[in-house]
Amino acid sequence: MLQQVIEPDLSHIPGPSAPLLVGHTLALVRDPFGLHERMTARYGPVYRLKTLGRWNVTLAGVEAVEMILTDREANFSSKLGWYAIERLFSGGLMLRDFDDHRAHRRVMQVAFRAPAMRDYLARMNAEIGVALSAWPAGEVLAFYAAIKELTLQVGANVFMGLALGSEAERLNQSFVDEVAASTAVIRRPLPFTAMQRGVEGRAHLSETFRGLIAERRTSSADDLFSHLCRAEEDGKGWSDEEIVDHFNFLMMAAHDTTTSALTTMTWALATYPEWQEAVRAEVLALGDGPLAYEALGEMSVTERVFKEALRFMPPVPFIPRVAVKAFTWQGLEIPAGSPVVVNPGLVMRSPELWSDPESYDPDRFSSNRAEDARHRFAWAPFGGGAHKCIGLHFAYMQVKAFVAQFLRDFRIEPGSDEPTRWQRIPIPKPKDGLPVRLTRLT
Repeated sequence: MLQQVIEPDLSHIPGPSAPLLVGHTLALVRDPFGLHERMTARYGPVYRLKTLGRWNVTLAGVEAVEMILTDREANFSSKLGWYAIERLFSGGLMLRDFDDHRAHRRVMQVAFRAPAMRDYLARMNAEIGVALSAWPAGEVLAFYAAIKELTLQVGANVFMGLALGSEAERLNQSFVDEVAASTAVIRRPLPFTAMQRGVEGRAHLSETFRGLIAERRTSSADDLFSHLCRAEEDGKGWSDEEIVDHFNFLMMAAHDTTTSALTTMTWALATYPEWQEAVRAEVLALGDGPLAYEALGEMSVTERVFKEALRFMPPVPFIPRVAVKAFTWQGLEIPAGSPVVVNPGLVMRSPELWSDPESYDPDRFSSNRAEDARHRFAWAPFGGGAHKCIGLHFAYMQVKAFVAQFLRDFRIEPGSDEPTRWQRIPIPKPKDGLPVRLTRLT
């Protein structure tokens, strides 16, 4: 097993020369999809780029996504692949490999079983209702900032069993700083840099989480953090530091990816009012009152709209790994120690798999079309294989809980005539904050 990233010779891999210092990092940040599309067109399905200080090999196409993510020979390290966020999210589930990853994942599964999920939904419903009651009607709302605050409030209650109050702004800023630092060009926490702010954010979050552990280990509380503190597999649980590591990563992943997904979905509902009305009709058919756990399976239209939002603007469009052993792909030998990247975000916009992929069309997920079934990795916003997102069903539940109350309470319209432009990495968000105008219906 490789213990650190080595620098293999990748000179035989086709690709462009790299600008000094920053390599292709700035080009990737400016237009990640465009950069990879140009590279594939010029160099084919295997090419090299230099980002965040090291050369990596991109393997384009759905077969590459399947090969890397299923990883049948245990050859691809997720921990080493995500080296850029190791300082910020060390010890998280995504930054563990093979037997160690499986052992930790089994313990974490306890927190996502049906009885726990029912408790989470009850907490979500209450918190969403309180937050939406304060949203303004008849004026333009910056949706991204509003939903980010709402998901943080929901996360504090469902994940931590806390009402954040004045601590919310500091906690939210810590998450923002951690995510921003993950793609910072300067990788050391020097004064006044994004990396320094990210490291400080990690320290604040860790201190907050660590202060809760002792009491939660012996409590009967039903929030996710308490479940993690008590979770055991074969009589073995986690140390305090393991709990802090897992929860730091889990909060970031759930908070920022859900914020991104709900923002894209709301953009779609405002832009395509026929889909807004279809989802609203489904919601109203469920009746009044909080969304019931048993009703989640009845929201098929909502689910199609959500799936298409994830296809259109996936929260994690590129997935990195490091090869533990040399392997051959498309006739090229990739040496041991090579950083490799696959791009499910581009696969989900491939005309070979999707009809008119640049259009927003939830019906492509209907049973009579089922374009996502053309390949098992045609649609993979939650990854796949051993590292498939453990919170997948939690994400579906949170989105449906929000939509059920949001569309019952409000009609949404675009708040600007300008088209929305998106920042795609590290996690997608609208550059204008997604202005929307809300009309209260109840």
